Amino acid sequence: MPAAPSHAEELLALYARAGFARVEPPVLQPADAFLDLSGEEMRRTMFITTDPDGRELCLRPDLTLPVCRHYIADGAAQPRDFAYLGPVFRSDVAEGEVQQAGVESFGRPDREAADAELLALGLETAALWGVVDPTIRLGDAGLFATLLDALDLPPGWRRRLIKDFARSGNLGADLATLKQHPAEGGVTAHAGVLSALAGSDPAAARALVTDLLSIAGISTVGGRSVSEIAERFLEQAAPGDAEGLSAEKIAVMERYLAVRGNPDVAAAALRALADEARLDLNAALDAFESRTNFIAAQGIEVERLSFATAFGRPLDYYSGMVFELHENGAGEGGLSAPLVAGGRYDGLLARLGAAEPIPAVGFAVWLARLDAVEARL
Repeated sequence: MPAAPSHAEELLALYARAGFARVEPPVLQPADAFLDLSGEEMRRTMFITTDPDGRELCLRPDLTLPVCRHYIADGAAQPRDFAYLGPVFRSDVAEGEVQQAGVESFGRPDREAADAELLALGLETAALWGVVDPTIRLGDAGLFATLLDALDLPPGWRRRLIKDFARSGNLGADLATLKQHPAEGGVTAHAGVLSALAGSDPAAARALVTDLLSIAGISTVGGRSVSEIAERFLEQAAPGDAEGLSAEKIAVMERYLAVRGNPDVAAAALRALADEARLDLNAALDAFESRTNFIAAQGIEVERLSFATAFGRPLDYYSGMVFELHENGAGEGGLSAPLVAGGRYDGLLARLGAAEPIPAVGFAVWLARLDAVEARL
């Protein structure tokens, strides 16, 4: 079993003072939510078993989803703040388990203020280990989604770009494909099948494609499972997807994804881009600037923040601000694994069974990484 992390009790006391009640979700969790939200690639790192009824269960590989499920089971009737600390289990970490801590805040309508408070709490967390000047990386998944809406993209391409936004390299590959084949998006060879699937029930269409691939004897292609192949194929099964995107829209996305700097610099650049491209991003940028003001009100210097429009986190349920805290002293290309990381995920609880979308923001803390940094200080 991994050694107990240092500062664990101080950390829980910090969260309690901030109003976060500790919860301890069961170690054994339904596997479907993790697989549906994190993809089949997560399956390769999970410890999975089945119950007597054949339902897949897993040792929790993360604690955000179990805390969300706890809140929903408790009625999800009012704003609640939760903290956690305990083991998570993954085959890609030493000894198969690692200690994870974190906080999740549900139901607060003042999103920008809540984002700023969580970022400040993340900085206080790192400071317990003596990390007082971390590199602070910020992104905004919601702003990217607003851009795609303003560009009026075909639904399939919108889903694909949103999904790939958080996955290193994939978004660039999507844009490269669109630039090479701007009139077709690389999918016209399958346009007839895509057209037939467009507008059909998503679950039925996915089952049909999966069955066809299985009948053909296809189990994996390029490391992807049948389920992943089917999902990728169906991302393009929507009206207009076979026609690809115009060169002008691709150019706007490339210019957008090149914006970086502190949030004030980035906001000015994004307003200029929106004006020149005649896109209505005003509401999203107003919220962006409001959040920056709340962050400054927390005593965090805006110049310390490294914002990049192309920065996302590798989970597709994020819907707003995302952030990571890294050990300072390395250039961005050489950053080590994040010490504290999280963001806003307003749509997740509805996907897990809540009656309606609920504002939510949180972060996870990687205690062993913080212990290692402290040992070097």
